[in-house]
Amino acid sequence: MASRITAKGLAEATPAARDRYVDLLRVASLGTVVLGHWLMAAVTVAEGDRRVEMGNLLAVQPGLQVLTWVLQVMPVFFFVGGFSHALSYRSLARRTQGPVYAVFLRGRLQRLLRPTGVFVAVWGGGALVVQAIGGEGETAGVAARLVTQPLWFIGIYLAMVAFTPPLLRLHQRYGWAAFAALVAAAAAVDVLRFVAGVPYAEFLNFAFVWLAVHQLGFLRADGRLRRPALLAGGGLAGAVALVGLGPYPLSMVGMPGERISNMAPPTLALLCHGMWLVGAVELLRGPGTRLVARPRAWRAVVAANGIAMTAFLWHLTAMLAVYAALLAAGVTPPVPASTAWWAQAPLRLAAAAVVTALLVTVFRRAERPPATGPTATRRLGGPVAAAGVTLALLGVLGLSLVGFGGLWHGHTALLVAVPVTAPAAVLMTVGGWGLVELAARVRAGHDARHGMLEE
Repeated sequence: MASRITAKGLAEATPAARDRYVDLLRVASLGTVVLGHWLMAAVTVAEGDRRVEMGNLLAVQPGLQVLTWVLQVMPVFFFVGGFSHALSYRSLARRTQGPVYAVFLRGRLQRLLRPTGVFVAVWGGGALVVQAIGGEGETAGVAARLVTQPLWFIGIYLAMVAFTPPLLRLHQRYGWAAFAALVAAAAAVDVLRFVAGVPYAEFLNFAFVWLAVHQLGFLRADGRLRRPALLAGGGLAGAVALVGLGPYPLSMVGMPGERISNMAPPTLALLCHGMWLVGAVELLRGPGTRLVARPRAWRAVVAANGIAMTAFLWHLTAMLAVYAALLAAGVTPPVPASTAWWAQAPLRLAAAAVVTALLVTVFRRAERPPATGPTATRRLGGPVAAAGVTLALLGVLGLSLVGFGGLWHGHTALLVAVPVTAPAAVLMTVGGWGLVELAARVRAGHDARHGMLEE
């Protein structure tokens, strides 16, 4: 049974032709994001009313923002996603007769939305109970909104899944020109935004910027990233020029209160940053490949891949739990970025890691791919699957914005220009997932072992 498969067994069963370095990049990029979120949290307690405030270390110490040019590694994860999606879609097309789009979407949504669904159910249910009994104070409300913010990543990733088949066809026909077209589109959007002042145009770069990075994964899958130094150098030079001469901020992550963000919506500067990072990790491919060739290191990577999504979903919950425990014990956090704050940082990070490990132990089962066989579900086709994944990704993005605060009061947030509530976002996600399930007909011979290793 799939539940009995161990990391050691999976590692030993790894095909010789598998690109293990890609798996290492996936784990390392998510791990860096988690560590960055833990470290950037700047919790303070007001002296007068003892009100707890959640800030950002990069706002307290702006000089540290330059570190985001190395530590903002989400583009690497999306690059790895492009590589994996290209291989997976082609493999599925070879093994499946007829259209495969709905089947491809179904497999990806299961891997992403099963652990996400558990997270939403636990946090949403808990928030409803707390708010029903009148226990939601200002601090609890901030926490209920904060924990959903990383869900934006899942929404964007679902968009990449949805666009994989058509963009893969463009890649197969045009190669680097398809990537260049996405870069040009991202640049055009920034011109419309900053020069022409066209309202809402900037939101198009949620697609163009991240899909361009994703497209680099297609090129990697076909062995066409032959000059990583040129990609890294060009991307870095472009980012430096745009930040130095244009309206783009230094930080490659979002900052509280900033008028312009490189992240939300993404900018051409962030795309150049992504190109620099992709080129850089490709330059490290040799030593990275040698590292994961070692059995012990590869077992660690396989084990981490099996829990990565669960850890990502729950890592902010763990961080909040650590700070809540400190405050409950009467420990006032030091002033952010002070000597005492930095001295305590290793202990806070270690505590957050321990709590995350406990949460992973409880919730990791949802991340295991289900061992499904053939069903009698009617295949309704690609258009229904496309509508379903669109509904699901909009629901996840909406939930990332609105959070779980003010559920009984109908708290809303703007998704582009449309107000959305948490219940509506959840219904959109579940409804979209259901449409994809209806559109796909699962075939016999699903291999849980292959699924756990695939992504």
